[in-house]
Amino acid sequence: MSIVLNGSGLTIEKIVSIARHNEPVELCPDALERIKRCRAMLEEKIDAGEIMYGVNTRIGEFSEVVLSDEQVKEFQKYLIYNHAAGIGDPAPVEYIRGAIAGRINVHAHGRSGIRPEITLTLVEMLNKGVTPYVCQKGSVGACGDLAPMSQIALLLMGEGKAYYKGELLPGKEAMEKASIPIPGLKARDGLGTINGSNLLTAMSAIFCYDANRWLKTAEIGAAMSLEALKANMKPYTARLHEARGFKGAIRSALAIEKLVAGGDLAEQRIECKVQDAYSMRSTPQVIGAGHDALAYARSQVEIELNGVGDNPIFFPEDNTQLSGANFQGTPVSLPMELAGMSVTMVSVMSERRMNRLNNPALSVGLPPFLTKGAGMFSGLMLSQYTADSLIVEQRLLSAPAAVQSIPAAADQEDFVSMGMNTAIKNMQILDNAYGVLGIEMMAAAQALDLRDYTFGKGVTTARNIIRKHVDYLDVDRPLHPDHTTMQKLVQSGDILDGVEREIGSLE
Repeated sequence: MSIVLNGSGLTIEKIVSIARHNEPVELCPDALERIKRCRAMLEEKIDAGEIMYGVNTRIGEFSEVVLSDEQVKEFQKYLIYNHAAGIGDPAPVEYIRGAIAGRINVHAHGRSGIRPEITLTLVEMLNKGVTPYVCQKGSVGACGDLAPMSQIALLLMGEGKAYYKGELLPGKEAMEKASIPIPGLKARDGLGTINGSNLLTAMSAIFCYDANRWLKTAEIGAAMSLEALKANMKPYTARLHEARGFKGAIRSALAIEKLVAGGDLAEQRIECKVQDAYSMRSTPQVIGAGHDALAYARSQVEIELNGVGDNPIFFPEDNTQLSGANFQGTPVSLPMELAGMSVTMVSVMSERRMNRLNNPALSVGLPPFLTKGAGMFSGLMLSQYTADSLIVEQRLLSAPAAVQSIPAAADQEDFVSMGMNTAIKNMQILDNAYGVLGIEMMAAAQALDLRDYTFGKGVTTARNIIRKHVDYLDVDRPLHPDHTTMQKLVQSGDILDGVEREIGSLE
């Protein structure tokens, strides 16, 4: 079934379905009527000679320059040419598909003044699998993601490049092969396509979806380590966290309780300490804080996905237009800084538990570095080094981009969000997080194999899935294939999906 885009109700899950799983979309008929009504108003204003930013004026520092009727027709083309100024490697296809879906949803409000042909062409591009080639870098996240969105707009003129059926083609050829008519650009069409923070928002939506799944997997990894370390399970009682009141901590404690249920530790058949180290007993509070940060970020991203991020904005109901800064990426980039930092924070705690598994002074009877041949063999000693290197990179990437504004356009655009930098570094943080958590889970599986008591059903399931991909470390072997396998396994979500099939949702 198609996902209907009508200006509201666009969730992170729907963006992922469109972007990653090629779910078809359709424009709501009411939205199409709104777009037509707004366009009619715009054309009346143009005919009346009313001065409107970006329609019959130039933009940025040149916004006071009024265009002639002939220049209005050409301006949109040169606007796109000039702003298609990104650099470097292409962004993944799913990011671009998400950005196009978000832009269609902006248009669906009927406040952008573009021709309906523009929006309907974007719909066809999604449904027929024509994805513009877009450089990842070049946006400062204010006036929208101008550079990357302009590479999308090139397709509307039959220019640029695009992927179609796995092949990178000239834009015109890709559109022709997909039987999509090229609409061209008239007054307002170009700026109405590019003037929003749609790419950084799409990336943020995908991050929120994936990071939520990663946090749930982090709870599985934590539960594995806690069982292997003979943790005192009282700190994971939901009642304790309800007394404080943080929703994320309550959620995390319930998940860990569910994962260890039925095991000897949960049933108090194993002797344990009165109180464990912070990296163990603070797990619900820390992962829970990550859940809460992500919930806030999600709420802001979904506001942006369903709002009118454009400039100027038209109000056909009273025949007015207002120019402001609804393209500004800060409302998304600031909460996304917190979301990225939360993933780094949880990764740091993951590594600390892995350290306890390795260290014979802290591991409650496990052999040094989880090998029975310590001295001759080094076991998982170097796995910790790898995790540490990834965490240092995460910490560097956690420095906020949102405060790094550099003025542009002769100081007309003298504060920008740098939200694209936030989005890019968050994806790198998460990629490293898959590796760090994969290493903890590999170590925890090794430690569980060295114990001789019964574990919770969720923990046992996770260990069994890991053992289908990474063998028990009996004697030393090169570990880089295991590390990379675990990173990909965590990223795939197979552990999470397998565990949730056995014990139910962890949310």
